[in-house]
Amino acid sequence: MAPDTGSPIPHPFWPRDLQIDGYRPNDRPMSEFLTFLFSVSGVLLAIIWFLTGRVTGMSAPRRLGVCWFMICGFIHGVIEGWFAFYYPVITKDQAFLSQLWKEYGKGDSRYMIGDNFTVCMETITAAAWGPLSIWTVISFLQNKPYRFVLQLIVSLGQLYGDVLYFYTEYRDGFSHSEKWHPIYFWFYFVFMNALWIIIPSILIVDSWINLSKSQSTADRSRSTSKTKKN
Repeated sequence: MAPDTGSPIPHPFWPRDLQIDGYRPNDRPMSEFLTFLFSVSGVLLAIIWFLTGRVTGMSAPRRLGVCWFMICGFIHGVIEGWFAFYYPVITKDQAFLSQLWKEYGKGDSRYMIGDNFTVCMETITAAAWGPLSIWTVISFLQNKPYRFVLQLIVSLGQLYGDVLYFYTEYRDGFSHSEKWHPIYFWFYFVFMNALWIIIPSILIVDSWINLSKSQSTADRSRSTSKTKKN
């Protein structure tokens, strides 16, 4: 009896009855993708940590914040930028970054089906928050007066996008991952995305404090100037 060539190709994504035409399984192990992600992030962190050490008066927490934006620039611009360009063919493509996304898709299969929200969110993230993250790094290295404005804008954008990311999946009943799986659900989906809620929230508060101090200083300066004129 001839095999049923019309049967869908088995895949590791959830829900299990998800139809993915032309799917090609990865031929690279998970360890390669994690090694790539963390090694590149580590190298960028080391470079920016060195550069920020040459900026007078920059504290260790501030230097870590600048390192964070450099890593964001890489992830938003390169990894998420890849998805924004190639999402229609990722499931059948064997390029390294396409396979990386297929690995991540085990934690959120919306990326495998070209879900409208994820495509729109990742495109905006790659086009806006990627370049702006790099600009934020440069602004801190050069002590630009608008550096905390950029920090606030990028962090607000990241936080807003990530809250929507979690909330939309919550409304779908967390149906695009193997719920409670230690790697695919808790590490890929929850932990790796929670970073873009926790850290931007801290940086938003930091921006608020610094911008408020600057405004207070400007207000006192204007008040002093008026007093002297009178």
